[in-house]
Amino acid sequence: MGCVIVREGRVIGRGRTARGGRPHAERVALEAAGEAARGATAYVSLEPCSHTGKTPPCDEALNNAGNARVVAPITDPDPRVAGRGFEKLRTAGIEVRTDLLQHEAEEALGGFLSRIRRGRPRVTLKLASSFDGRIATASGHSQWITGPDARRWVHAARARHDAVMVGGGTARSDDPALTVRDMGVDFQPLRIVVSRRLDVPLMSQLARTAAKTPVWICHGPDADEALLQTWNGLGAELLLCALSEGQLDLSSVLAELGARGLTSVFCEAGSALAASLLTADLVDELICFNAGFAIGAEGLPAVGALGLDRLDAAQRFTLASVTPIGGDVMQSWRRAEQS
Repeated sequence: MGCVIVREGRVIGRGRTARGGRPHAERVALEAAGEAARGATAYVSLEPCSHTGKTPPCDEALNNAGNARVVAPITDPDPRVAGRGFEKLRTAGIEVRTDLLQHEAEEALGGFLSRIRRGRPRVTLKLASSFDGRIATASGHSQWITGPDARRWVHAARARHDAVMVGGGTARSDDPALTVRDMGVDFQPLRIVVSRRLDVPLMSQLARTAAKTPVWICHGPDADEALLQTWNGLGAELLLCALSEGQLDLSSVLAELGARGLTSVFCEAGSALAASLLTADLVDELICFNAGFAIGAEGLPAVGALGLDRLDAAQRFTLASVTPIGGDVMQSWRRAEQS
């Protein structure tokens, strides 16, 4: 979330909601503006909150600062707010303008809105394959499908999300660190592994660094008790999730992540997890990198079996962009209803 305080055409304060949700953007911007905020206009990316949580409500802070006008694109769908913030500002005599740049705001706040409306974070599924849709040779060799420019883009994408998620198979075969590197950031996203039985190597990079950079493992009720204790001792956080047809129920996984406050997940899935997410209709954005070579039919496909026998049963995505990145091509696809 963001807030900019403007007076007589000059920006006198700006702020963004801190990681973790506090303080809110309005309070940061108002503190920067100080007494100059009296009579100014506050431009905010979302309706100011109207409920008391860990801090007093932002509509109250705007009123107390003497703002004359508040401009916001959309109403906050959180039932604790849902129009009450605007109403309280108007009652206090503050001019309110809304319904501006709604589409842009919905896109920018997609993760937050997904968590409030659907109870789960926004999911971006990233796939990197040869131009014939393969992610590894028959022997399992997969590094590297894409070039350095594409891999740098992926690191920047990790930094824009709350968490990076992989399946147990990828954790075992690739031993990924899932950290943001060489981007100059001072924080790391959460690292999430979806593994029903916790069968992730205890000497993996994730295990060795769990005490320093958070690792969450989503597991089933049949995970081995000794492994639970071991991973807990390594510093990982363990999330018990429901099963469906013998596999982790990904709707349950994402609901658990949403309940813990996550709004955006960047999924670097192998073929099995990619297929499961697509089958469960849980992918909001699909990022596909295609490299300029073929592996052939014996290679591992980017997406596992989906059980389709008719094309009209396949989930359709809408093409948002096609971008050359180094020697590769990146396609961005969105859920059809988001186009």
